Amino acid sequence: MKTVYKRPKLLKEAHFHYCPGCGHGIVNRLLMEVIEEMDLQESAICVAPAGCGMLLYNYFEIDVLESAHGRGAAVATGIKRARPQSLVFSYQGDGDLAAIGTAEGFHAANRGENISVIFVNNGVYGMTGGQMAPTTLLDQVTTTTPEGRDPVLAGHPVRICEVFSKLDGATYLERVAVNKPAAVKKTKKAIAKAFQRQLDGLGFSLVEILAPCPTNWKMGSIESCQWIDEVMCKEFPLGVVKEVRGGDRPRAEAPGGAATGKGASCS
Repeated sequence: MKTVYKRPKLLKEAHFHYCPGCGHGIVNRLLMEVIEEMDLQESAICVAPAGCGMLLYNYFEIDVLESAHGRGAAVATGIKRARPQSLVFSYQGDGDLAAIGTAEGFHAANRGENISVIFVNNGVYGMTGGQMAPTTLLDQVTTTTPEGRDPVLAGHPVRICEVFSKLDGATYLERVAVNKPAAVKKTKKAIAKAFQRQLDGLGFSLVEILAPCPTNWKMGSIESCQWIDEVMCKEFPLGVVKEVRGGDRPRAEAPGGAATGKGASCS
């Protein structure tokens, strides 16, 4: 019988702590598959977050550092500048990146730091009990929005890819999902592309991954996967949001010289 799947060698023989039906386990597997297939295990460094992904060092057979809540992109920036030969990526949730870590992620993208961000978006604060997150949908019920998210009181869902797309330093932004086999394959390709762009020195890349959270959504696993297609993707459309080809990044001349690229002249 033909083998169509086997456990990545870089995924430790440990039981995930994630809830049944959670998307984090799939993302963890994909990351180790990509790093193994690209033969990057000796140079890869992961920055783990506070939240559901905080125990990545228990699962990944690569170097993993823990960051303070929301500081993943800042920590990754420091590591990459100190070790430019390494593949450096942060692993962050919607609370970690889109709330407490907004400034760190935003400015790393704006500076064009040559790092990759793996952004897992399940629309709630998963680890702390399912409270409203910046990415919670309008009318979505959470423990802090029992009658649904009201835009008058709580604002609108934050689309990180679209926000970061306005920054010249962000060169590759793609939104994918892990709710069905075809989507999982696309997610793996997006992760590999983000890592390759970093190896090619093309600047900041981010892969946003829509992932199910059955426990906090109060749904079954199958219903959660369907909900991503039927509801979540309408607010967060899948696909490449921005991709800047090599050589097209806006650049500036030496201090004192005129800037080049968009908006170079005010006359």
